[in-house]
Amino acid sequence: MQMKRSKKLSSLILCIALIVAMALYTTGCNTNAGNDAPSGTKTEANAPAENNVQSDETQLGEGSTEFLFTVVDKDGNETKFEIHTDKETVGEALLELELIDGEDGEYGLYVKSVNGITADYDTDGVYWAFYINDEYASTGVDATPIKDGDSYSFKVE
Repeated sequence: MQMKRSKKLSSLILCIALIVAMALYTTGCNTNAGNDAPSGTKTEANAPAENNVQSDETQLGEGSTEFLFTVVDKDGNETKFEIHTDKETVGEALLELELIDGEDGEYGLYVKSVNGITADYDTDGVYWAFYINDEYASTGVDATPIKDGDSYSFKVE
């Protein structure tokens, strides 16, 4: 009887220790959330994220022109960037900073990767949609001139 009680107590202590260890590990892993910015960048506020919106805004590039750029992945998570550039088009600026990648096609640049996330219609059935001021763009990213006050985004659709 004593041996049975000892085994139960040992099992209970082991389970509690594992739960505590998992909680500490999970908490420790979340301390770098939002700091996945490319090297040489800086983030502004480290405010908590709400509603799948990453509130950190990463500043990238150098130049006299600046614009806001947002990436929305297939889960609805947003990553925001403040882009600084001297390039003429949104595509040139984002290509220079290696935020987008794709293939040249008959309609311009076919963007397959944004901020390291791939969305290829031929393989995944989803694609990167380009938006200007939250409206579906009528021009490609490589043909869109940067306009003061405009914001640009790519969303997986």
